[in-house]
Amino acid sequence: MLIDTVAWVRAEGGRVLCARPQGKGVFYVPGGKREGAESDLETLVREIREELDVALDPGSAAHTGTYEAEAEGAVVRMACYTADYRGELRPSSEIEEIAWFGYADRHLVPPVDQLLFDDLRDAGLLD
Repeated sequence: MLIDTVAWVRAEGGRVLCARPQGKGVFYVPGGKREGAESDLETLVREIREELDVALDPGSAAHTGTYEAEAEGAVVRMACYTADYRGELRPSSEIEEIAWFGYADRHLVPPVDQLLFDDLRDAGLLD
């Protein structure tokens, strides 16, 4: 089984933005699954608005990589994008907590997110 997701990579000051959904014990890079025939960018804009109450600028979006890792009997594919945003980052009703993680926090995110953390560190964007 393949779980196809899209994620927003927001790295600032050597940290990357992560979110913990309501009732979950693990943090994720913000994003989610597409609905119907949505494109990556349509999914990303919708998910980030729903999760963090900000508006992404699709015109500024740049694909930074796609990662795959096994998790609980499935393969998770995560297409990652950077993008500018408007508004104030804050958890929505879906998200219990947001946090800025460095590389030392890598163990707190799922395997597919850990691959992204490795690349961000190698690029000098994650302390």
